[in-house]
Parts: sequence; C-alpha cells; structure tokens
Amino acid sequence: MKRTIPIKGDKLISPQEIGSQLDVIEEVSLKDERTAKKFFPMIKERLLSINKWGDISKMKLSTFKLMDENGNPVSRKARVGDYIRIDIPGPGPKSGNGFDWVRIEDIITEEGDRKQAVTMRVRPAQNPQQSNAENADTAHFFSELATSTFSVIRFGRHIYAEEHGRNEVVNSLTSNKLDKIRNKLVGLAATLGFSYPQWKSLVKGLIQIPQHGTE
Repeated sequence: MKRTIPIKGDKLISPQEIGSQLDVIEEVSLKDERTAKKFFPMIKERLLSINKWGDISKMKLSTFKLMDENGNPVSRKARVGDYIRIDIPGPGPKSGNGFDWVRIEDIITEEGDRKQAVTMRVRPAQNPQQSNAENADTAHFFSELATSTFSVIRFGRHIYAEEHGRNEVVNSLTSNKLDKIRNKLVGLAATLGFSYPQWKSLVKGLIQIPQHGTE
C-alpha cells in the first residue's frame, strides 16, 4: 500500500526525468503504537547495517559491503560519504575491480512522538579504490544520473520500508568496451524489472518481525 504520510526524507527522492523508475514498498502494522516504537530502533539498525543486507533480504542475489570514503571495508553503521560495494551475479565491471559501486549521498533522520523515519540516498559512483587519474568511469551498470532512496518509517503503529529508484539509465559512458556491453545487458535487465525481487526481499526483511516478537 502506498504511503500517504509525508516525511522529511521524501526530498531525497530525485525527480523522475529520464529512464525508468522503481518503487518498492512494504508495510507492517503492530498491535499498538508502544509496540511499534519499541520495534523501530531495530529497523533503523537494519537499514544502516549494510553488511547484513544479504542476510536481511534472505534472497542473496547480490552481496553488499560497506566501505569508507577511501574504499576500505568497515564494520559499522553507514555514514554520508561511505560507499557500498555490490557484487551481483555474473561478471562485474573492470572499472570497479569486478564490483558495482554506489556512494551514500545523504541520510536524514526524523524523530517525533507519532512519527519516526530514516532515509538514505545512494548514487552510482567511481571506484574509490582507484584514483581519478587511473579511472574516471562510473563503476555501475546505471549512470550517475540514477539514484536509489531507502526509507524506514513509523507512523503510529504502522511501519513502512521503501526503495525508490529514479532516472535509471544504462551507463554507456565508460572507456572499457567490455564494461559497456556488460552494463547494457545488466542495466537493461534491471530496467525490465529483474532488480525488483532483490529490493522487494530487502524491504520485507527490514520490517520483518522477529520470531520472538517485539515484547
């Protein structure tokens, strides 16, 4: 069900101008607001724990690794300026050392009695493990025009998890011919909906209620 309650983080969802877009939304309703408030910190933790996204989604089509601004692996919550290294099935781009890369551009947190939210936007980026002089190509099958915005939201007893893809255009501006072919094939598959199961599984996992409940 589409969310009708606005949050501050909505401004991070890029206007759709070119290419394809994707909206994936999941909702869960707890028995009362007190229970939802108690559950929400766990959901925030899941969103910002990038290294656990594969386990959270339970559909390991891709693996995600949080890297700092210099491309070094880190084990902590995501921060603005960090990178996410993505390993998807099949060959990866040479420009990314075999991986796709996105940079975390912004994170907005909203805290209130009735409403809480965390929103994070990422964008395809260069490989931070290489200098600009070595490689100026965007290391992703989508161009740097594309963004993905992830949100977890609590309003009253209702909790939402969302992914919004915007301006999803195949990355053809790469100097490597094999990367160009690879990006076209993977990017086309993504725009045709093949990325939907991955994000659907992730947003469902973000708000999954533990077997022991929330009490």
